[in-house]
Amino acid sequence: MPRLAGADINVGRAFTARQPAVAYLLALASAALYGAADFLGGLASRRTNTIAIVVASQAAGLLMLLLILPLLPGTTPSGADVLWGGVAGLAGGVGVGLLYRALAVGRMAVVAPTTAVCAVMIPVLAGVVFFGERLARQTVFGIAFAIVAIVLVSRQHSVASVNRAARNSVLPPGVGLALASGVAIGLFFLALARTNAAAGMWPLVAARVVSVTLFGIMGVVSSRPLRMPAPVVRIAVAAGVVDMMANALYLAATRYGQLSVVVTLSSLYPASTVVLARIVLGERLNVWQAAGIVCALLAVVLIVSTG
Repeated sequence: MPRLAGADINVGRAFTARQPAVAYLLALASAALYGAADFLGGLASRRTNTIAIVVASQAAGLLMLLLILPLLPGTTPSGADVLWGGVAGLAGGVGVGLLYRALAVGRMAVVAPTTAVCAVMIPVLAGVVFFGERLARQTVFGIAFAIVAIVLVSRQHSVASVNRAARNSVLPPGVGLALASGVAIGLFFLALARTNAAAGMWPLVAARVVSVTLFGIMGVVSSRPLRMPAPVVRIAVAAGVVDMMANALYLAATRYGQLSVVVTLSSLYPASTVVLARIVLGERLNVWQAAGIVCALLAVVLIVSTG
């Protein structure tokens, strides 16, 4: 019996030691899936109108969430939690719509990191301005990297194109939409942060219901058809399901590892989008834009790693 007890203790210690490794693997998997979801959504948006893609993907994600909800521990959301979830759905729906449109008209390898750094910066700046939080030194460096990244990824491929963009006072295709998308997604994070842990995933349910309803109404008002060819529907549904799978992996990772590290790893999703765009679409970047992507990833790591 003593030997068995000692063996049980050793097994328990081994499992505890492996927990961080499991968490980090789950977080990296969630980042890969987040980036894949963005890639699929952007790819589908290139084949039909963005509103239809958002409705289909968000509805698929909502269905996925409702299917896994009974498997999670019971929760007790309050009215405020549901309300903040609805606000998050409004901001997140707009953010996703702008992101998919940006991915459709611009270079995915440029749009994804631009959106990511903006989405990370918004909660950080709001904490400083409205909640009196103090920025750590590495956060300040992260914001600086983010600004540099946005400038670099906005560089055109040739001097002529740079001069033309300067004369027209416009950003490269998709970059303006990516900036706006990042702001909206950052507000989505802020709204969800106002909910209580006891609410579980119900605020996310409220968010998805609001976003699906919002874009459904927009589709009706704008007279844009929500019907899509079957291949495009499959891509849109896959985007929504993959996105929800990423959410599930992220939640699982937070239960086994340090939150700051998990969030940092999960926020590296633009790398997945960039790789898929390079492999599937053959997108090529100039030296400045490649450097900008590196700065964007460094910015995400520095800003989020402070917790």
